[in-house]
Amino acid sequence: MPRISQVKKSDIKSLILAGKSDRFIAASKKVGKGTVQRIRATVSAKYPAPQIGRPSVLTETEQHECVHSYTRGGITTNTGISRHMKSVHDVTVSRFTVARVLRRVGIHAIAKKEKPLLNKKHIRDRLAWANAHKDWTVDDWKRVIWSDETRINRIQSDGQLYSLYRDGEPLAKHHVKEVIKHGGGRIMIWGCMTWEGVGYMCKIEGNLNQELYLNILQDELCQTIDFFSFEPSQIMFQQDNDPKHTAHSVRAWLDRQPFSHIKDWPANSPDLNPIEHLWHRLKVRLGGYDDAPSGMQALWERVQNEWEKFTVEECRRLIESLPRRCQAVIKAKRKWTRY
Repeated sequence: MPRISQVKKSDIKSLILAGKSDRFIAASKKVGKGTVQRIRATVSAKYPAPQIGRPSVLTETEQHECVHSYTRGGITTNTGISRHMKSVHDVTVSRFTVARVLRRVGIHAIAKKEKPLLNKKHIRDRLAWANAHKDWTVDDWKRVIWSDETRINRIQSDGQLYSLYRDGEPLAKHHVKEVIKHGGGRIMIWGCMTWEGVGYMCKIEGNLNQELYLNILQDELCQTIDFFSFEPSQIMFQQDNDPKHTAHSVRAWLDRQPFSHIKDWPANSPDLNPIEHLWHRLKVRLGGYDDAPSGMQALWERVQNEWEKFTVEECRRLIESLPRRCQAVIKAKRKWTRY
């Protein structure tokens, strides 16, 4: 291997001290990269490492300011931070650069989740309810029959659906979720779930009023209790605070029953009701069919079919989450939870 002159070696060291890369030095001095690397190994560690890639748009101080704009300044979007840097610090930076800076410290964008509006009373009631039930065990929650209503569109628009896709492939029918205005018609259903599995479910014909709701309780709810051979005195029924549920006739009927019912359910708290997750799973499964139902009766048949497929284990896993849900409400400072 030919030896290089001391002059060339000094030039290489100077380029190393200037922060140049091994590739740049080897090309400019017409030596191998191995030679440059050996010389670099003899240079003190205090010298700067070679510059790789283009320099950062933002200085380290400016990057810290981007992070502080979110953590302390309350700016919650990349675009907002970009505008803040321009107006306050006269630094022009794109929202994409801001996003890269934030990702390095574990801050990234997420899709906003739909959550119910909570006023001060809602927040106060949720915290009081969670504190009152924070010591309930799974054995306590096993006694509860959970109920709710939901709407299901014929042309499914609920739930996140996925499909395989190859880069560069044109969009095909299985890649898209086709939707039409008002969902192509919809049905409304009432259902309940228990520790032993899903209970009876029914399709609601017409508008749901207190008379129709009371008929549902007298029919589907009572049939559920009979089907599972529950001891009524050990059962507790849950419903939300919809005006039809809290009507005088409904309350009076519930008060006369051998089973008890939750009277202090906090308003705007679907995250505390595990049946909400069951509705979501039902809609995702309905959206997984290759074709839309031909009509409302076909949709209802699919709903019944998928409802019967829910297992006891699925219901129990949801109900077992109740202690964690109560703790989440308390920990979330009385506002929204991840449920």
